[in-house]
Amino acid sequence: MARESHGSFAVTAARANVARWRPVRRVYAATMKTGEAVKALAALAQDTRLAIYRLLVQQGPDGLPAGSIAERLDVPAATLSFHLKELTNAGMIESRQDGRFVYYSANYKQMNSLLGYLSENCCQGDSLATACASKPELKRKRA
Repeated sequence: MARESHGSFAVTAARANVARWRPVRRVYAATMKTGEAVKALAALAQDTRLAIYRLLVQQGPDGLPAGSIAERLDVPAATLSFHLKELTNAGMIESRQDGRFVYYSANYKQMNSLLGYLSENCCQGDSLATACASKPELKRKRA
């Protein structure tokens, strides 16, 4: 059977030109407990930590060395160290040693678990509801 993905639906082509539509459920890596969610949200509820996390998410799985994070965000080394520790303790980022450098990267499994926790009971369990997944309004800049 061939399977193609179209938005939030999957097409399963069975026999000669016969297609059956069925909704696809998003499955998150792990079920997060309330305490873990609170810890993760608390770690992200600070301007500098949120900026660090967003930068690391944008960088992808390779991450960045601590020095590059400090340069890009113009954060002193001691302050950066504190914030990286808080994000690491919450499980939102991971670190790895590569020679003399420590690289930090976003923990995508934890991020997806948090998103799953927050949207677990969205729209009373209706996975096809569009109200919960509406597009954000774009703000127009004034000339």
